[in-house]
Amino acid sequence: MSVPDWIQDSIFYQIFPDRFYNGDPENDPPNVQPWGSVPTRWGFQGGDLRGILQKFDYLLDLGINGIYLNPIFQASSNHRYNATDYYKIDPKLGSLEDFHSLVEYAHRNNVKIILDGVFNHCGRGFYAFNDILENQEHSAYRDWFHIKQFPVNAYSTGEAKDYLGWWGMKNLPKFNTGNQRVRKYLMDVARYWIEQGADGWRLDVPNEINDDSFWEEFRMVVKAANPEAYLVGEIWSANARWVGEGHFDGLMNYPVMDALTSLLVSKTMDAHQFGEKIDGLLSYYPRAHAYAMYLPVGSHDTERILTRMASIDKTKLVYLFQFAFPGAPAIYYGDEIGVSGGKDPDCRRAFEWDEKSWNFDLRDFIKKLIELRKRHIALRRGDIVRLNNISNPACYAFLRKTIDDQILVIMNASDSEQRIPIGVDELGWEEGHKLTDMINPAVQYIIINHMLEINIPAWNSIWLS
Repeated sequence: MSVPDWIQDSIFYQIFPDRFYNGDPENDPPNVQPWGSVPTRWGFQGGDLRGILQKFDYLLDLGINGIYLNPIFQASSNHRYNATDYYKIDPKLGSLEDFHSLVEYAHRNNVKIILDGVFNHCGRGFYAFNDILENQEHSAYRDWFHIKQFPVNAYSTGEAKDYLGWWGMKNLPKFNTGNQRVRKYLMDVARYWIEQGADGWRLDVPNEINDDSFWEEFRMVVKAANPEAYLVGEIWSANARWVGEGHFDGLMNYPVMDALTSLLVSKTMDAHQFGEKIDGLLSYYPRAHAYAMYLPVGSHDTERILTRMASIDKTKLVYLFQFAFPGAPAIYYGDEIGVSGGKDPDCRRAFEWDEKSWNFDLRDFIKKLIELRKRHIALRRGDIVRLNNISNPACYAFLRKTIDDQILVIMNASDSEQRIPIGVDELGWEEGHKLTDMINPAVQYIIINHMLEINIPAWNSIWLS
C-alpha cells in the first residue's frame, strides 16, 4: 500500500465541473444562468462531463496528465459538497456512461482522474437523513447522524441545533462514522468509484473525521481495489499525522502557497525566512510523502492566483517556484489564461472560451514550464538542496538533482534587478562550465574563478542547467 509511483510525474488540472464547458445543453436545468454570469452559491451555468471530454484536446495541449474533479455526485448545489446520492452522477453533469467515456479517453491519453470525496457530511436530501425528517425518532437511520434532540428541524433559518452540521450548517448534516452501517456505506462508495475507473480520491475535510481507524480502513479498501490509487487529504496546515500507511499518500500543500504569499505579497518573510519555512515543510514528512504532495497555487476555496498576486510577474514567479518544487503541481482551471477572482464564490467563475480574452503570454509560459518539468527528471524526482551561500535577503536558491541531471533555481523576490554572485565549488561544476537559462535558452552563463555572476530581473526566477 505504498505511495503510487506515478504521482511524482503528475501535473494536475483542477476542474469545477459546472464552470468548465457546457458540452450537453440538454442536461441544463431550466433556470440555467448564461455562461460567464457572476458566480453565486446557487446558480448553475451548465458545465458538465461531456464538456470536459469535448475540451480534452485543450488539456492535452496544455500538457497536464492528471485531473482533479470537484464533486460530481448528485446534489442540490453547484459545488456538490452536499451529496444526496453518492452512487449517481448528478444529472446536470451527465450520466455514468459519460463518466466512463471521460475516464476511458483520459486513460487512453495517459491522464489520471481523481475524484472529490465528501465523507464527513452529506446533503439534507440524502436518503438516510431524509428518513429522519420523515419519521423523526422512529427512523431506522437516527444513529447515522449526531442527533441532539427530536423533533429534528432542518429547514428553518439559522444554525443546526437539533443535530451536528459541518460548521453548524443545516444543509450539511455530519455523518456518525462510528456507526458501522455508516462506515460500510462510505467504504462501499469509496471502492465503487475506484472500480468505475477513478484513479484516486481527494478527501474533503478529513480531519473532521477524527478517527484514525476510519482512514486506515478507507486506505485499505481503496488500495485493495487499486494499489496504485492516489489518496490526498485536504489538510490546510503541516501535520505529519495525516500521511502514511494509516492515512493518505499526500496532502494539499497549502502551506507552500501561504509561504509564497508571505514572501511576495504581505512581505512578512524575507528570502531567508522563506527558505527556512520551506526547509521545515520538506523535512516534516518522509520523502515519499513530501514528493507526493498535491501542490496548488489556487483552488475553489481560495482567491485566484492572479488576483492574490496582483501582478503577472509575481504570478509567473509563483509558477516558476511551483514547477521546480517537489510534489505534483496543480493548475486551477482558467488560471493559465489569466482568469481573476476573489474568494468563494468569485473564484468559481466560468472558463472563458473566447480566446480574445486569454492571456496567451501566461498560458505559453505555463506550457513551457510543464514541458521542462516533463523533460527533466531532476524537477520531478531529484533531491532538493538549498544553497546557503547567498546573502542577498531578496534571493533564494536551491538545486534539484539526480545522478544525471542537475538544475539550479534562483529566485529574486524583490521589485528591482539583483546581481547574485554564487560560489559553485559545492555544486560540482568545473571552471569554464557553461550553464543555459532554461526559460531563455539564448542566455548562457560561464563559471569563472569558481563563481557564477547572475543578473535576475525583479520578481523573477532563473533555472540553470
